[in-house]
Amino acid sequence: MVCVVISGGQWGDEGKAKITDLLSDKADFIVRYQGGANAGHTVSTKEGLFKFHLIPSGILFDNKTCIIGPGTVIEPGFLINEIENLKKQGINLQGLKISGLAHITMPWHIDIDKAADTVGSTGKGIGPTYTDKAKRHGIQLHDLLSEKTLREKLQRVLPKQNQALQKIHNLNAYSEDEIVEKYLKYGEFFKPYLGDVINDLYKARKDEKNILFEGAQGTLLDITFGSYPYVTSSTPVSGGACVGSGVGPTIIDKSIGVFKCFSTRVGDGPFPSELAYDSQEAIKLRQDGTQWAEFGTTTGRMRRVGWFDAVLAKYAVRVNSFTGIALTKLDTLDSFDEINICIAYLNKETGEMIQELPYASSSLLSQCEPVFQSFPGWNELIHGSKSWDSLPSKAQKYVELISRTLETPVNIVSTGPDREHSIFLDDIF
Repeated sequence: MVCVVISGGQWGDEGKAKITDLLSDKADFIVRYQGGANAGHTVSTKEGLFKFHLIPSGILFDNKTCIIGPGTVIEPGFLINEIENLKKQGINLQGLKISGLAHITMPWHIDIDKAADTVGSTGKGIGPTYTDKAKRHGIQLHDLLSEKTLREKLQRVLPKQNQALQKIHNLNAYSEDEIVEKYLKYGEFFKPYLGDVINDLYKARKDEKNILFEGAQGTLLDITFGSYPYVTSSTPVSGGACVGSGVGPTIIDKSIGVFKCFSTRVGDGPFPSELAYDSQEAIKLRQDGTQWAEFGTTTGRMRRVGWFDAVLAKYAVRVNSFTGIALTKLDTLDSFDEINICIAYLNKETGEMIQELPYASSSLLSQCEPVFQSFPGWNELIHGSKSWDSLPSKAQKYVELISRTLETPVNIVSTGPDREHSIFLDDIF
């Protein structure tokens, strides 16, 4: 039995879905442990292009148990659409299980998110849902199975929500009856998918099954360790796999960090290694490729791009205790004569040179200017390469430099969007 956590090492959008898909082949259980419909994962296979938001991408394999864990938040209508779309694409969802402890994104959460957003939110209601969870005002998936329970919870929280909607945001209120009628139907839809997730994972460990824990977003969007306040509302780092799944830390064997070979960010917040939006380098990074062009899967927003930031990457390695790295989109750098890596920051206010971050808050990052090390590009097509020996020596040296700088072995190199466009340097399972 091997238990592996996959986490994003940057601001999300690192290609975690492809890595999850690759490793799911040898996993028996795949668990999504946090986040909600604000996440977007894309997997390219011979059968087509599949887009996921909550369902683990391991669902593309037969005979896998795919779990939406207790640490997630679910917008029922959105998840139903995801389920129905996958069915239309011929995907068997018999292995899907959902924890009844997951909290529900209610319509007022989305209203408030859109009305009050100040940090580039996706507007999917994720932050307000987690806020109500922490305030003990939340509604969980299992509450949708009982009219009595649902009404009792609504009678406690709905008057406060309506007051905020009307008096603060000048929005329409919701009636108890309309919510009960709609959400009890949601409960009926999800009833066949509800699973005893905690006991299932316990039995899986006893039966020596391979378990893969899949995070959404990335380290620098973590509510505690990210570039606060420009962060998500949950815990994407590897430690979140435990509290978001219902397991303890003693079962985790490996922690794999997914990094792009450059940096991207969606939304607001400081980005030290960012390239000028309309610079030729930024345009090449953003537009190379079609399926993996730099647009958000969930939002459709064009991503900000920059060079690989080794300072933030080292921080992510330490926060997550990464045992290995999956490096994606190496082929995007094929046409560059010169590649830069941010190896340090110059603090503009203090004059201090920073190579190891004490924390990654926006207040600190906004003071930092990047210090770059130039690296010769390979200027050679490697898209779709499947073996280490097929890579040009300069591409190999670039990967080795990242591994050496982060003091962590690179286990997987991705050279394109398809499953076959992958180089395995270590057998994770």
